Amino acid sequence: MKVRSAVIDSLSYVSPPTAWSSELIEEKLAPLYQRLRLPEGRLELMTGIKERRFWDQDVRPSEIAAEAGRKAIAASGLAPEQMEVCIHSSVCRDMLEPATASFAHRLMGLSPTVQVFDVSNACLGFLNSISLLSSMIDSGQIKAGVVVSGENGKPLLERTIQILLERELTRKSIKPFFANLTIGAGAVAAVVCHESLSPNGHRILGGSVMADTSANDLCKGDSSAAGGGLEMQTDSEEMLQAGVGLAKRTWEAFKGELGWDESTADRIVCHQVGAAHQRLLFDTLGLDHAKDFSSYRTFGNTGSAALPITLAKAAEDGAVKAGDKVALLGIGSGLNCLMMGVEW
Repeated sequence: MKVRSAVIDSLSYVSPPTAWSSELIEEKLAPLYQRLRLPEGRLELMTGIKERRFWDQDVRPSEIAAEAGRKAIAASGLAPEQMEVCIHSSVCRDMLEPATASFAHRLMGLSPTVQVFDVSNACLGFLNSISLLSSMIDSGQIKAGVVVSGENGKPLLERTIQILLERELTRKSIKPFFANLTIGAGAVAAVVCHESLSPNGHRILGGSVMADTSANDLCKGDSSAAGGGLEMQTDSEEMLQAGVGLAKRTWEAFKGELGWDESTADRIVCHQVGAAHQRLLFDTLGLDHAKDFSSYRTFGNTGSAALPITLAKAAEDGAVKAGDKVALLGIGSGLNCLMMGVEW
């Protein structure tokens, strides 16, 4: 896919106030660790995640997404009245019906003429939404829109700790729950508009997409029929291999679409899973590790917010500068992969 006239005008994130260290989580799991004789420090050692962040109080995804959305619109050169589309793209939702975007739209105080809907695609939803807004802008349907994501993994993490402490699990049977311990929280939003409205905006160049739905059973999460709450199980080892394999195929298509090679990007921002994923991905794609910018060490995996929060932090820290070419390498369970090039 090629994008002709869409830019990212602004990108803003909200960081939860309280850090949960991997050490703290292991303390909560002390009875399990003692029973199975698991070594302390295992969680951070295996993932590279030192901490993840959470809100202290119960929050709805729409509340935190709207906070990020208001920040992004305020940081943009556009007025709230100029937004024509509002997309909520999180894994987390307020409820099944209505769309979580309808709550975020109201909290942001946007116009009643705005198209309001959710885009759900696991951890890829935010990038999918930027692609969708870009297409709507290129086609002339709209001039500007906002995409928001509000991810709160605390209920899943707390439910996972409960399961691990209550069930008679073995070293083997705890493995499907391990990925849940890496989950964090955060909110992010982007204003995407026609280049004529933002001459200094960050140009969206285009990219490539690819799917491997034969692997759609490797990570599955849903409400639990027994015991309530959320449950998710992941075959982390198979997911890593299948995900990087899909990324390799998508990368080849991406290079052909944009005319890039392994050395073109000045900065590379990926979905934030953990250290093992990052190493294998860069090695498999033949990318320079020095061009990586990561946030998983202090944010964990924040679902659809992970990649855009990391991009926002890279810009905030000066790791992405005007004129830089940035490769955004997104992937989500299903499996689906979207790689996008942006000229900052």
